[in-house]
Amino acid sequence: MNESLERGIRDLVARDPRYPFEAYRFVFEALDHTVREIGERRHVTGRELLGGLRKLALDQFGGLARMVFDGWNVRGTGDFGEIVFNLVGVGLMGKTDRDSKDDFRDVYDFDDAFPRYVPPPGCTP
Repeated sequence: MNESLERGIRDLVARDPRYPFEAYRFVFEALDHTVREIGERRHVTGRELLGGLRKLALDQFGGLARMVFDGWNVRGTGDFGEIVFNLVGVGLMGKTDRDSKDDFRDVYDFDDAFPRYVPPPGCTP
């Protein structure tokens, strides 16, 4: 992540502290991951981004993904839409005229997509 982007995100978090820096950084990582999966540089829809985001979260965090997202105040796909549109609002991400926050609402259920971690018997988290 370049210094200008990092500074822009930090300024955004200072103005709207609902989501931490790490949540914004993860959205950019998920965008890169999704573009690589698609195999061409083009506009990524909200639904496509959420699919790539889910895969990346499971790869990076495994069964702890929900715990990570809870720590970031991300409780559903709509929260990722809020993050994306915060980035759009300050010029750090782009959108088309057909993109909206609604593209991110209730795309998948977090309970199904990211099952909560259950420690093995005899272990404490």
